[in-house]
Amino acid sequence: MTYSGAVTVGGPADVHELAALMISKVAVGPMDNNSYLLRCRTTDEQLLIDAADEPETLLRLIGDDGITSVVTTHRHGDHWGALADVVGATGARTYAGRHDAAGIPVPTDVLLDDGDTIRVGHVELTARHLVGHTPGSIALVYDDPHGHPHVFTGDCLFPGGVGNTWKDPQAFASLIRDVETKLFDVLPDETWVYPGHGNDTTLGDERPHLSEWHRRGW
Repeated sequence: MTYSGAVTVGGPADVHELAALMISKVAVGPMDNNSYLLRCRTTDEQLLIDAADEPETLLRLIGDDGITSVVTTHRHGDHWGALADVVGATGARTYAGRHDAAGIPVPTDVLLDDGDTIRVGHVELTARHLVGHTPGSIALVYDDPHGHPHVFTGDCLFPGGVGNTWKDPQAFASLIRDVETKLFDVLPDETWVYPGHGNDTTLGDERPHLSEWHRRGW
């Protein structure tokens, strides 16, 4: 089956099979949050991005192999609603951006700064600090040595624009600057984007609209 990234709450996960990594995407909760389970194909080690909601759904997706890590992309409650239950059931180590960790009620074991790396088996992810949606939002970049990059953007980048900055011009200017300089300026058009809600996209699909986003201010 070809991966589409289109998932619905209550529906099955969609699995993106890469050479070294399997990415399972599932939608959970009343705000249609996306959670992503990453599995190293060499070691079978697993990492979860955003234990957003429905712990029973996430634990079923994780399965008997468990997870070693959970990364929370930012401090908004719809992205950590199942974190306590998932960590309690798996003993996973928790990661979050340094400037958002205080707003996450489950203690953060590892504080992430821009450029920090996280490993899941033989796979390495790079944290990019994107300021504007929250002070400490983190995107995770997997620069696939066997193909094009993949980036998990939380609520900082979606099909059609950057994340919500609540009509705050300074927050919008910060977020679009960080998204441009740390993602669009350094990653190719083929880069696959996995957002915190809704469907996936690519940087190439979004790049032609950057000037439009600047003009509209959101």
